[in-house]
Amino acid sequence: MKKENYNKSAQSTINLQIVALQKLKNSIGSSFNKAVKSIGECSSKTILVGVGKSGHVASQIAASLSSIGAPSFTLSASDCSHGDLGSISRKDVVILISNSGETAELKNIIQYSNRNKNTLIGITTKKNSLLYKASDIKLLIPESQESGPGGIVPSTSIIAQASLGSSLVIAVMKYKKHGIMAFKKWHPAGSLSKKLLTVGDLMVSGNNKVPFVNENLKMQDALKIIAKKKLGVLIVRNSRKSTIGYITDGQVRRASQKNKNLHSLKVKEVMTFNPISVDQDMLAAKALSLMNSKKITSLCVKSKKSKYKTIGLIHIHYILAANIQ
Repeated sequence: MKKENYNKSAQSTINLQIVALQKLKNSIGSSFNKAVKSIGECSSKTILVGVGKSGHVASQIAASLSSIGAPSFTLSASDCSHGDLGSISRKDVVILISNSGETAELKNIIQYSNRNKNTLIGITTKKNSLLYKASDIKLLIPESQESGPGGIVPSTSIIAQASLGSSLVIAVMKYKKHGIMAFKKWHPAGSLSKKLLTVGDLMVSGNNKVPFVNENLKMQDALKIIAKKKLGVLIVRNSRKSTIGYITDGQVRRASQKNKNLHSLKVKEVMTFNPISVDQDMLAAKALSLMNSKKITSLCVKSKKSKYKTIGLIHIHYILAANIQ
């Protein structure tokens, strides 16, 4: 029996989606900006409703909006006609998604939103539809050919809806000026959380933990501290407690081979000047990359007020222990 090859079918489906996304890209205009502003300035919730496959897209958009600090949830279109309309308050932004724009289940929601004076954002492909005409902000997705036999399987239209939704999410995030640190706040667990760990999350801090030594300390005493702290490094400060250098255990070994009187020397006679310092907000993954490129195992963490004031130490072992690579 001859094996069927469905590669061409897959390629055809993807090609249709590419065409649809190109059309969508070219259609983005002023209405998109209005939608972003409306969601970004919403003081309450953004509520999304869709029917069928559009309902799944609505759920994905709502989850993504919530993840960037724009509280959102979905409602079942059918349940809205049986009491769930009470979940919509006057300050909510309502987003309705319907390919045809004439889905019967959405009519009661449209009427309620209009009476309640909610900002109604309609996402549809039909310019003459009830949803398009009733919406305050109209996001029209260009019509495109669906995949499958007879072109009736919702595939291309769903991809376009999801793409428009993702574009709204990213734009709202930029509108609200939410960066990585804000994003991290709403993602405290999982692999994504690990990627967002910062130097400040993993560093050691405080005089009892950071191996600080004065520049005039004798090496004999400094060696006791480096052994006690077990970090393989000393952070050297002057009398003003400004960081001026560092000593690693590798430097100690090399210095002891060259100088038999190492114990009697002062720290400043052995140290390396100007250690590399980073901000505590730097991503741990970026700090690891910096260590690898400089072939070092630790970094000073500087104060936001002065780069010469060290507030902590980040060691490569802490980063690797957090499974960051």
